[in-house]
This record gives sequence, C-alpha cells and structure tokens, in this order.
Amino acid sequence: MTRPESDQPERAFPFIRLNERQSKPRTCGVTEIRGPYYTPMGKRYLQDILETMGVYVDSLKFAGGSFSLMPREAVREIIELCHAHNVVVSTGGFIERVLAQGPDVVDLYIKECRNIGFDILEISSGFITIPEDDILRLIEKVKQAGLKPKPEVGIQFGAGGATAAAELAMEGTRDPQRAVRLAKRYLEAGAYMIMVESEGITESVTSWRTDVPAVFVNTLGLEHVMFEAADPDVFAWYITNYGPEVNLFVDHSQIVQLECLRAGIWGTKSLWGRVITYKRT
Repeated sequence: MTRPESDQPERAFPFIRLNERQSKPRTCGVTEIRGPYYTPMGKRYLQDILETMGVYVDSLKFAGGSFSLMPREAVREIIELCHAHNVVVSTGGFIERVLAQGPDVVDLYIKECRNIGFDILEISSGFITIPEDDILRLIEKVKQAGLKPKPEVGIQFGAGGATAAAELAMEGTRDPQRAVRLAKRYLEAGAYMIMVESEGITESVTSWRTDVPAVFVNTLGLEHVMFEAADPDVFAWYITNYGPEVNLFVDHSQIVQLECLRAGIWGTKSLWGRVITYKRT
C-alpha cells in the first residue's frame, strides 16, 4: 500500500531551501533508477535506498532480464517494497529477448509481468530489427494487460549490454529524425513515455551528439521523453541544458548525486548555485 506524500518523514535541516519539486506521481523531473544488474539488489539493500532517498525516486527498472534469474518471491518483494514508497517498477527492455522465443512466450511474459506486479513494460529493440507496426501491436497488447508501455528508441543498432564502442561504431548510426518519427507514432498509440537510449548519443561515442536530444525535446516535449544518463557528466549536461525537470534514468548508486543537482544544493563548478526553479506556491 502506498502512502501519501504528506506522510513522508520530515526532511533533516528543513530550513535549508531546496528547489521545489512536483509531488509523486510526477509528470516532469522523473527519476528512474537501475535495479539489479551491475550489483545484486534484494529487499534489504533496496529498503536502505528507499528509506533515505525514496521521495526522489519515481521508478525502478530491472535491467538485462535480471528478474528472470531471481526467485519469484524475491522479485515480488522488491516490487511490493517499491509500491510502499510510491515507486513504480519497470521490466527494462528484456522483451526483445522474449520476442526471439515466439508470440506464445511473449503472451506469457506480458501476463506474468502483470501478475507479479510490474507497472511499466519497456519495449526495446536495440539488438533486433522489428517492423514498427509490430511495436504498435505490442503497445496495444501491453495496454490491454493493464500495464504502461514504454518504448525505447535510439540511433544506435546493437545498443545495450555494454557493447564495446569500436564494435558499435562499425554498425553506424540511424537517422535521428526517423527515431523521433517512431517515438511520435508510439506516443500517439498510447505509450506512457519514450525511453531514449544513450548509445550513439552520449555513450560509446568519441563526441556527444547533443543535437539528438534537442530533436526529441523540440518535437515531442520534455515531459514525454526520458534520457538514459547513467554517467554524472551526462546527467549534469542534461540538467544544464534542459533544467532540473528533465526525465532521467540513472544507476541507483547515483540517485543522491543527481538529486543534489536537481535540488540546487550542490554541483560542479559549472552548476554550483545555478540550478533554480520558481514555483510561487
């Protein structure tokens, strides 16, 4: 059972002014954290994170299909603990692995995601080539199951799984305008939000493609996209250029550092004291 925002524990040093944030469920400034992947995560480890920083975490994303390695009850306990802290839970982009096992397994996967308690089902295709109409069918199927479809788009084929930069460079990159066109079509079909893959933009590149996030934001609106930014220099750049209310996906180890920037209480030389909001509430 979730608790109202007003029931959150009193913040330490409440006289220190922070940038004002939307209460959860937020529509902007959404922070998604990576769950188990680079490190294991059980309910006791996660409880420490959420008891100290849970008010700043909007969603938790399993990565690499890690939930399929874990005991079912452990997965359920993690999801229930998140819900108790008003944190929704995403599958991550594992469905592209499931798609390779056929439609019947996809149906079972979506059903089990719903039954075990997931809220968001990410629909990625970084490692596979799939017709866009098939993605639209998956969006509809996920919606019918009562889950929020979150398609992932990007400009780099083979993105994900820490593929070496040299190997990705050999693949080349896709047209950003095509990626944005797909994202727009997915939103029109009822996607909850678009996840923008970092490879080819700020990850595994010799120089950042800062033009690409601008195309997504200018076409779709800041509130409809989430940028993968699991590197401090990257999420600092997004906040510098798009403000503290940009939606970001980071590793769970980075939640404190990210929120210090969003709150305007700490930062690098270029951001110190310069991240400001004006809400007048």
